[in-house]
Amino acid sequence: MKNPTEVWNWIRKHCKKEWKTAFLSTFVPGLLIHMPIMLRDIPNHDGLASMYFDQIMITSGRWFLTVACGISSYHTLPWLIGLLAMLYLGIANVLLTEFLEVKQTWAVLLIGGLLAAFPSLASTFAYVFTMDGYMLAVLLAVLAALLTKKYRLGFLPGALCLALSLGIYQAYLPFAVLLCLYGIWQIAVSDGRIREKIGKALRYLWMGIIGVAGYYVILQILLRIQGKQLASYQGINGMGSAPGAGLADTVLQIYRDFLAFTLKGDVFLNNPFAWGAMILLGISVLAVLISLCLQKKWWKSIWFFAIIAVTAVALPVAMNLILIISPEVTYHLLMRYQWVLLPIFMVAALSRHSGRLPWAAWLGLIGGAVLVFNYAVTDQIAYSNLEKKYEKTYAYCVRLLDRIEQTPGYYQGIPIAMIGVVGEQSYPATDITGEVTAGMIGIGGDSLLYTGANYQAFIRNYLGATLNILPPEAMEEMYYSEAYREMESFPGVDSIRIIDGIMYIKTENKE
Repeated sequence: MKNPTEVWNWIRKHCKKEWKTAFLSTFVPGLLIHMPIMLRDIPNHDGLASMYFDQIMITSGRWFLTVACGISSYHTLPWLIGLLAMLYLGIANVLLTEFLEVKQTWAVLLIGGLLAAFPSLASTFAYVFTMDGYMLAVLLAVLAALLTKKYRLGFLPGALCLALSLGIYQAYLPFAVLLCLYGIWQIAVSDGRIREKIGKALRYLWMGIIGVAGYYVILQILLRIQGKQLASYQGINGMGSAPGAGLADTVLQIYRDFLAFTLKGDVFLNNPFAWGAMILLGISVLAVLISLCLQKKWWKSIWFFAIIAVTAVALPVAMNLILIISPEVTYHLLMRYQWVLLPIFMVAALSRHSGRLPWAAWLGLIGGAVLVFNYAVTDQIAYSNLEKKYEKTYAYCVRLLDRIEQTPGYYQGIPIAMIGVVGEQSYPATDITGEVTAGMIGIGGDSLLYTGANYQAFIRNYLGATLNILPPEAMEEMYYSEAYREMESFPGVDSIRIIDGIMYIKTENKE
């Protein structure tokens, strides 16, 4: 058996230069870009109730999440969680560059920067209590594709990796599917007999079928053992059944969503800089594709055009596959990380095939660098607004708690009924980042408070006071009463009343 020093030396000797570059190009920029949220405890609305969360979410289909997040403990520790997340993402980039067969340093750096800066990652960091687990899911998704590509029977361990990735978060299934499509493209344009190509391509299919089936079987076994059922949240209880709207309508919705988010979602192409960068990348890739087509005489083969047509049709479906699994899902930005693969695939193609067209590599380098910087700036704007949301919420709750405690008749533990939203007339919107953060779930807006439970958690965790806030149904009768309509919204003098032993607080503008 080798001692630790010998093992370390062996690793250093066999670790390729591009692997080191891939890891550092993700890990270091990731720390720098996301440090504002890693160095402070800045929760979003979901984070208020997740200061300690065991991540047992089997009813949401995430049966492996509690294991993945348990490494950092179940406490919300932004710095530790962020370090682990960037570690996983750095390793994922090593696997990704190996899968894409990218060796040129400039391309490896760009791919790492894109992975670290894409705004979907910032939106995920807003839910920092699950961040490390989700990045482990990304790593497993990439590993699944790489094992399938590298080894004849690699689809078997690849299927296990895919099942574990889905067991953490199902939203990263499209990430793995897109990599498989790229792998099939690589097979299609390579030299070799058709029979061998079909055999290699089928490995990805077997990996996907076995992985998804394995995930679902394990989920059903665990649900049966624990006597639970899938929750209705995000339509997850419809997983495995046919889309209620019909397959044709679902596919049409997939294409609409793909075009809407890609072109008008203000995230992927969020300003003229992003548009310009993607145009440069697109021109470069198109020039390389035409050059290869002429050089290898692909234009003479009907299969070449058939493959392009199938890719164009399959790409939106692959990216929005989650809409088939769960048609009723509310598609949050943290579920759209797979969009980062579009520019990454372009960079990878330029890295491998632009030797005869050096100007195309330069255009790709410039476009990719602009895109990375643009996304990094977007992340900083988002984090700035999230911090301001916290500060405004803190100031608001200090005033509200003081008024509650000063209200005649108040006592510790008095039942409190409230809607929870913050009135826009009493507290007008001051968020100036709307154009940038409107599509970034958990980061946009002015306040962390949307429900009575949000108030309860924020005041308990950040002000050190305990309020007995009743569930929403306690407001059902009072909400439509004349007495409630007559009350002023907080901070009005008559915004708090005690009626029949219950303290009613009106925070909204309802007259």
